[in-house]
Amino acid sequence: MYIVNYRRRAEAVFFAVLIFFIACIARLLYVQFFHADYLASIAKKQHNLYVELEPRRGTIYDANFKPQAVNLAFESVFAVPNDMTQPQKEEALSCLPAILKMDASALRDRLWRNKSFVWLARKVPSDKIELIKALKLKGIGFIKESKRCYPNGYLLSHVLGFAGMDNKGLEGIELSYDKYLKGRPGWALMLRDARRRSLNIYDNSIMPKDGYDIVLTIDEVIQYIAERELDEVFRKYRARGASIVVMDPKTGAVLAMANRPTYDLNVLTKLDKDVMRNRAICDMFEPGSVFKIVTASAALEEKKVHEMTPVFCENGEYRVAGRVLHDHTPHGTLPFKEVIEMSSNIGTAKVAQLLGPETLYRYVRAFGYGERSGIDIPGEIPGSMKPPRQWSKTTITCVPMGQEVGVTSLQLASGVSVIANGGNLMRPYVIKEIRDKTGEMIKYTAPYVLRRVINEETAARMKKILIGVVENGTGKLARLDGFTAAGKTGTAQKIEPSGQYSHSRFMASFVGFAPAEDPQLAIAVTVDEPRGMYYGGVVAAPVFKNVAMDSLKYLRTKDYTSGALALNETR
Repeated sequence: MYIVNYRRRAEAVFFAVLIFFIACIARLLYVQFFHADYLASIAKKQHNLYVELEPRRGTIYDANFKPQAVNLAFESVFAVPNDMTQPQKEEALSCLPAILKMDASALRDRLWRNKSFVWLARKVPSDKIELIKALKLKGIGFIKESKRCYPNGYLLSHVLGFAGMDNKGLEGIELSYDKYLKGRPGWALMLRDARRRSLNIYDNSIMPKDGYDIVLTIDEVIQYIAERELDEVFRKYRARGASIVVMDPKTGAVLAMANRPTYDLNVLTKLDKDVMRNRAICDMFEPGSVFKIVTASAALEEKKVHEMTPVFCENGEYRVAGRVLHDHTPHGTLPFKEVIEMSSNIGTAKVAQLLGPETLYRYVRAFGYGERSGIDIPGEIPGSMKPPRQWSKTTITCVPMGQEVGVTSLQLASGVSVIANGGNLMRPYVIKEIRDKTGEMIKYTAPYVLRRVINEETAARMKKILIGVVENGTGKLARLDGFTAAGKTGTAQKIEPSGQYSHSRFMASFVGFAPAEDPQLAIAVTVDEPRGMYYGGVVAAPVFKNVAMDSLKYLRTKDYTSGALALNETR
């Protein structure tokens, strides 16, 4: 009986082992033939790691190849909460907030997440990275990244714009030319051991393609001079805003463009959109007497007057269609050139009446007002200029002195450039060229004539009149030492919410060019709501003088140095 029971037990064990063995073989066969690909992929993921390789964002240079926007190497800090114990998390929480300037509750929230990866801080300065590494915290790692930096801080901020944390353009040139600057990412297949530790062995990779570099027409030195002087007038007169545009009148190349208020491109926290706005191209205002350049040019071109044609200025009061025009200083009869030199509203209005609405409107549009200039940076507005069919009975006397028309600072600079370059309206531009990393040209901007506005003779005659404004008229504070200058002052009343012209809020402006005999710079200065003094000849003209003086001295030195270098190279 015992033997029989023993035999049964042995058989039971044998069959159990046999069934288990058959099940194992069946499982192995199932895995081998039906689950092999899935398990192989898991193993591959465990030992292989695909890493995206970040491209280097293109550098933005000024006209002399001085960098204005560059990418610098930084490290970012991350944590692996799922691999950290409670004491390790507590240790990290006790050390990192002070170093990273983080709120402890925010850091706690990230460390206690049920995740295998969380960012703690992106693109941290090297000194802080060294402090964290010295702590040797478990579960804390570092990834190399690059960060967009702006060497000159606030300089050229409204033109450059900025890129975000992920090196994507968000404003200005950084945004509008992002497709050229950003490049194309690559990837690499990195091997890891069974514990997922990197072996720094790359099995395969596709290298990233770096972004293209952009070269601007902006000259860093002239930009600095312009910003320095604009900042001075902005603070001195406690203005609401201010803008300056410096152009090469012969080509349309923008040498400087600045606004106040401004901001530091490296400090982008809690920025007001009003501060970020490029006022020079997106703020519209009535220009005031600087607009008399258009009326005067049209009258000479159409042969309605000549320089010595007498114009009776009504001793300071002139009634037109129920409205009384005034001059800031009463005048009797003045030759036409002195009407412009003394900025007589009445004299200019009378000359405009000789032209008529259609002709005056045609010249306003020919000078580029009421349309976008076509500049290659985002945000430009066209301004405003009503067609004659929408004019009232008084519009013919308002437009000549810069009322009932909306312009931008850039349009003023382009308009005065017509006189400076002999009668052509040039398309302004900021992007000189786009290059790849080998220096090969990808795109180039050539000067482009939009249209001829007046003939060369008229431009030469207007140039003499505008020299007279600086030498004898309202623009005396724009006189240069050692150089001749031509220009026009403007003082425009702003419109109150009631629709009436204000007696306390003004736009002060000056437009001009220098040297008058061979213009290299055309400059438009506008100061919004200066306090205390508000006349363009007092507030804006000195800015023109200082910017033109220092810039011309710089250009003369630069040309001399370049010539000396070229001479040495040929010897």
